[in-house]
Amino acid sequence: MKKILMVLTSHSEMENTDSKTGVWLGEFTDPYYEFIDAGYTVTLSSPKGGRPPVDPMSELTENISASNRRFQDDELAKSAFSHTSPLNQINHSDYDAVFYPGGHGPIWDLAKDNNSGILIHDFLDAGKPVAAVCHGPAALISAEKQRPGFLKGKILSAFSNTEESMVGRSGNVPYLLQSKLEELGVELKTALLPFLAHVETDGLLITGQNPLSAGPTAKALIELLEESLQAR
Repeated sequence: MKKILMVLTSHSEMENTDSKTGVWLGEFTDPYYEFIDAGYTVTLSSPKGGRPPVDPMSELTENISASNRRFQDDELAKSAFSHTSPLNQINHSDYDAVFYPGGHGPIWDLAKDNNSGILIHDFLDAGKPVAAVCHGPAALISAEKQRPGFLKGKILSAFSNTEESMVGRSGNVPYLLQSKLEELGVELKTALLPFLAHVETDGLLITGQNPLSAGPTAKALIELLEESLQAR
């Protein structure tokens, strides 16, 4: 059975505002159902375990996707979401790949989480893909701290400074993700226009730019996994 680990944020607070953040729901549900429909078993994890916070903006009508609606009728998926396993209980050897959805939360917790940083290297060292979308690539910052220079020269995509400014949250975050990744030596590539889907693959790293990129990032991960299985 093919198995994918999804790592979700446990962080909900933003800076200089009463607004909350957390998982951007569509960035979880779009990939989740891509994996399920492709025959994968999905395990959910988060730094604190239990139910991750959900960004309230991602539940507004204009941001509801078909996968969100499917999720609301899927008791099995909702139960799994409410009972994520703590990251410190996860072993990479149990999975074929790992996927990090976004929402702003990861730039606080997953960017600093040692368990997550070590896990990313465990997957890569074992020849297993690591995928992330939107603010999910912030998790790679922790991997960089584990091995300085890890990100230098990597070609990635992530939520851009322009997009951060356009959603009006650039004053509510500790740093701009694009700028931070570029400071660490990343060559960050984005779509020609903000909020269009964009995915980059650099070896075993697959990264997507924004919520619209979540499904395509998952599809790219599935394609990479299928190629590796055929090569065995």
